[in-house]
Amino acid sequence: MRSNVDFSPFYRSSVGFDRIFNLLENSAQPQGSDKWPPYDIVKVGEDKYRIIIAVAGFGQDDLSITHEPNMLVVKGDKSGDEELQYLHHGLALRPFVHRFELADHVTVMDAHLDNGLLVIELKKEIPEEMKPRRIAIGGIGNTIAGESSRQVRDSHAA
Repeated sequence: MRSNVDFSPFYRSSVGFDRIFNLLENSAQPQGSDKWPPYDIVKVGEDKYRIIIAVAGFGQDDLSITHEPNMLVVKGDKSGDEELQYLHHGLALRPFVHRFELADHVTVMDAHLDNGLLVIELKKEIPEEMKPRRIAIGGIGNTIAGESSRQVRDSHAA
């Protein structure tokens, strides 16, 4: 299903939002490889998130997690045992790659494997300089007015 929304008017009146528009355009594209293994994304708190991926049969050495800029990549590759002869092979231990788009300032806090579930803890940490801050309205205007009135008095005295 492709989105029929035209974002070009927004490009003309905004600066720096290219990534958001690209995400919106790409969100409608089918992602066939991301269906297996199943996963959940949970909002745990105001700025905390958790990704839970069902990776039964995979060990810690078979999984890798990479945090790239604005992207979390989880890969699984189970090395098969060539010596075994399966009478029935029902476990889906095929390689997989999951890519999760991350917002700015989202960091990976922890990852652990528990009962066949890979749990990745995420937190959005906005730097102090990016947080809103209150600006005090002070005597800057009064200082300027005071200096200018002083200059006027000095010019009349001369």
